Amino acid sequence: MTAERNTERNTEPFTEPNTERNTEPFTEPNAEPFTEPNADAYLWAEASDATEPDATVPLIDPRTGRIRGSSPVARGPRVAAAVRAARRAFDGWRARTPRERSRALDRLAGLIEEHADAYVALERAGTGKPAHEAAGEVANAADLFRFYAWAARTQPAPAAGGFVAGHESWVRWEPLGVAGVVVPWNYPLMMATWRCAPALAAGNSVVVKPAETTPDSLLLLAEHAGEALGEAVLQTLPGDRETGRLLVASAVDMVAFTGSAEAGADVAARAGTRRVSLELGGNSPVVVLPDAPEDTWSELALATTYNAGQSCAVPARVITLRENYESAVSLLADAMGERRAGRDFGPLNNPDQMGRYDLLMASSTAVVMATGESAPGTGEEDGFWRPTCVLADLPDDDPAVLDEVFGPLLTVQAADSVEEAVALANEVPQALAASVWTRDVAAGLDLAARLNAGEAWLNCHLVQTAELPHGGRGSSGHGTDLSTLALHAYQRPKTITARLTLTPRFR
Repeated sequence: MTAERNTERNTEPFTEPNTERNTEPFTEPNAEPFTEPNADAYLWAEASDATEPDATVPLIDPRTGRIRGSSPVARGPRVAAAVRAARRAFDGWRARTPRERSRALDRLAGLIEEHADAYVALERAGTGKPAHEAAGEVANAADLFRFYAWAARTQPAPAAGGFVAGHESWVRWEPLGVAGVVVPWNYPLMMATWRCAPALAAGNSVVVKPAETTPDSLLLLAEHAGEALGEAVLQTLPGDRETGRLLVASAVDMVAFTGSAEAGADVAARAGTRRVSLELGGNSPVVVLPDAPEDTWSELALATTYNAGQSCAVPARVITLRENYESAVSLLADAMGERRAGRDFGPLNNPDQMGRYDLLMASSTAVVMATGESAPGTGEEDGFWRPTCVLADLPDDDPAVLDEVFGPLLTVQAADSVEEAVALANEVPQALAASVWTRDVAAGLDLAARLNAGEAWLNCHLVQTAELPHGGRGSSGHGTDLSTLALHAYQRPKTITARLTLTPRFR
């Protein structure tokens, strides 16, 4: 990785060297033939009620920049038909016992595992991520459905017993009805599973709207859900942003949305008084103390480049003390420079995201800009590749510090004390995730507790499991994903109190 110090503001967007466009379709060696799921066969249970012709949007392979197909765009009648079908399916799904729902969800997990290669191919088609990343996420999705299959049978009640003399009381957790789920393009299957699995375990039916660029794996999920859960219990509704707005405004009973803060505010306004769960992105601080473990830099580089940095909880803002600032910049630059786009991690997802990333890079006033290299494969020269980048010697109000970058980039800031490091970490509006790096476990745990984040790590980052909750604060949204706590986002309590004797109290 090369580092240069700039004294003038860079106003030109970052671009990689341009190469001659390759118009031949890209194929991997020994790749299985790709077959898109048949959306028309199972997408809308009431297709006869939605007679308007479907518009389509082109789908682009982010590794090559070339069109790879098209996807239908649902509009009002299609959205309404899907929600009506989900409403009918809800009555039968909620009536099943927890044991029956558990077995159905376990069967869906098994279908995902049985067809894992197909899911991996579909995930890669829309995201361009490396095969090992996609395979891990497909395995996580299956594991999460299996976790909530178990959780469906183990729901705790907050109170039960004789709280009033002569009466017995208990609390029932009831499903909300039809859940409208809108998910982003960075983890198409996994983000949908984070939302759909607890919603289904709680007894709701679901209509899920994938991102415009990545409908592929969720179409297959809907097909397998029809087989495992029943018709229209889980439906996929592909489309664009307007499709998402129509779903939010439809007759769904709650909305679970994962995306930007701006879009989340719009979702909340459209949802009105209905239940809303929002996961709206992050800008994770990473507090690195002088006694950080030796592998801190390589671990941060791995976490930052996973999914090309397109993760809400990815490391973003490295904050050091002044005494270890220069060494931190150098060691981070070296570690990030070892990671190459195309060889070690995938591309950005779409032209809009690439343009946004380039604009943030161009608007940064960082004096130090250390950039890595890209190594796209044959036929991938026009893909949405961006190399790693470390920005340092920049003001605390730099756009790359304040905004969620969503790319393979780290900023580095210096603090005069641990107290100032905590203040820098907590001064942005996003509060989703954070990490602390130090050999002093006690001090690290104390710092982790002081960081304003829904999830904090010590000497690691992006370590998550189905058993532990994940959720944001501030402009990162509200609500809970993962763990049994997520069930309550899709349920409402009902208190029932019964008088134990029918003897009249007054004669």
